[in-house]
Amino acid sequence: MADIAARARELGIQPEYDGMDGTRHQVPDSTLESLVEAFGRDAAAMRPQALQAPAGLRCYLPDGGRFWGVAVQLYQLRSARNWGIGDFADLQDLIPVLAERGADFIGLNPLHALFLADPERCSPFSPSNRRFLNPLYLAVDRIPGFDPGMVEAPDLDRLRATELVDYPGVARAKMAALRAVWRALDMPDATDEFRRKGGADLDRHALFDAISADMAAKGQGAGWRAWPDDWHDPEGRAVADFAAAHAGDIAFYRWLQEQADGQLARAQEACKTAGMAIGLYLDVAVGEAGDGSGSWGHPDVLSSVRIGAPPDYFNEQGQDWGLAPLSPAAMAASRAAPLGTLMGRVMRRAGAVRIDHALGLWQLFLIPEGAGADAGAYARYPLDDMLRALAKASNDSGTIVIGEDLGNVPPGFREMMEQAGILSYRILFFEREGTAFVAPEDYPEGALACLSTHDLPTFKGWWTGKDIALRVEFDLIGAETGREQADARPAERRDLVRALCDAGLLDQTGDMAENDAVPLDLMVAVHRYVARTPSRLMAARLEDLAQDIRPVNLPSTAGEYPNWRPRLAATIDEIAASRAFDAIVSGIAAERPRSGSAR
Repeated sequence: MADIAARARELGIQPEYDGMDGTRHQVPDSTLESLVEAFGRDAAAMRPQALQAPAGLRCYLPDGGRFWGVAVQLYQLRSARNWGIGDFADLQDLIPVLAERGADFIGLNPLHALFLADPERCSPFSPSNRRFLNPLYLAVDRIPGFDPGMVEAPDLDRLRATELVDYPGVARAKMAALRAVWRALDMPDATDEFRRKGGADLDRHALFDAISADMAAKGQGAGWRAWPDDWHDPEGRAVADFAAAHAGDIAFYRWLQEQADGQLARAQEACKTAGMAIGLYLDVAVGEAGDGSGSWGHPDVLSSVRIGAPPDYFNEQGQDWGLAPLSPAAMAASRAAPLGTLMGRVMRRAGAVRIDHALGLWQLFLIPEGAGADAGAYARYPLDDMLRALAKASNDSGTIVIGEDLGNVPPGFREMMEQAGILSYRILFFEREGTAFVAPEDYPEGALACLSTHDLPTFKGWWTGKDIALRVEFDLIGAETGREQADARPAERRDLVRALCDAGLLDQTGDMAENDAVPLDLMVAVHRYVARTPSRLMAARLEDLAQDIRPVNLPSTAGEYPNWRPRLAATIDEIAASRAFDAIVSGIAAERPRSGSAR
């Protein structure tokens, strides 16, 4: 079907692609047909573009300075006052603790709105809507009008004692208390100013949450694709009748968004007050759930298409991330206005943002409904327009942009990022030349450097081989492969110790690499190694400062491993008072003394 291949190319859909092993893959005609249909058969042809930034276009970057901060999974924070999940008040309490030690930013997991009516769907990277916030992060006790009698103390005691976040329990307690506060305040709506800024998107998101709660209570499901067909259209009669009959519920959900936005804004202001040069560093997911409010009635989002990754050496079937993408055709037709709106909303409360899978500015691997990941295809986006929209939002808000550029990175992509002023994302475990770790001085300046991320083990987990044991336990690798990786780990540890010694950060340490023990001087040395790089930003993980061993996420698992649920074993105060915290942050600060404002 040469015609469908030609039409696909016109729309930026690639009928073939090179795999990571160099093999040329042909995309099935059925995939091309489905994607052309999803894009819209009347969609305008996309202008071919080179993989480079428009001349003179750059995202915001401060003049000079090497800044460091701490990456935090907000839900993990433990305190004597929170309700079993870290919240915006815990964040405010953490800010001065880190700022007085020299940190200039706090990196956070995506704070996007999830499914309040189905709190088990807790992945921050699979949001219902990226333009709005998750009200479960609200510090309910900090909302004017709250009374302790609005919640049962035994419930809070149980939630605070859990090792894993009990999302259903947290949601029950918080939503009941928030309803009680709202009623005590005479059931207010969001303010006129907040509604004006949120516009139709805010109204639709609040309407979605109200319907979602009603449908879930009736057993219909929290996502719109599980609702009866006549509810799939937000402009339809069924939805209009519901909106007329439930105006108060819709006002409640708008009010929740204003409360969350206000508490986040106060946290960013607290960063400035504490002297942080950057402040909050927010994460942006690569897509949205195909049945969430972000895709409900929005032609800019392809709800029937999923983002993934092609087959490779590690996953012969490819990966299906279950996320709906922005429509490339819609981005081309609108000069990427929806991307600009999204980034503008996130950046208004951030000194920096990290774009998950930043390759999506150029292309995404898309899988049509009913197909497996091995039948997907790459689709190009209007790069010039995407970069212009991103740069405008960045410069308007004075927000640094970091692009997560890992995986199958096309040649020229990182050079394009550098041209556009988008910082690269460099992880110690991946920065290798053969078996040797890349020396600190050889890291790029235009980057954020770190030991690892939420998808990788903590440093203790890596050093002890806990990551390998978990992959075997959850059948991600076979027993023989697990033994091979475990046998190879001592050599990897020796390589790291050698690099630390060569950098003058460790004395010759004998058999340190043969021992599972993780001495504090090793933890300090490896953090100083990354902090010593010329990279603009350096991030340490709070889990490493807390000496945690358990990962927060084990990729390619769903319900098998408790992803996004593990809580820190210690409270913020206990972590800050520990010898390990003091030694590690002192070492980082010695390598990166505070140098001034980033704005």
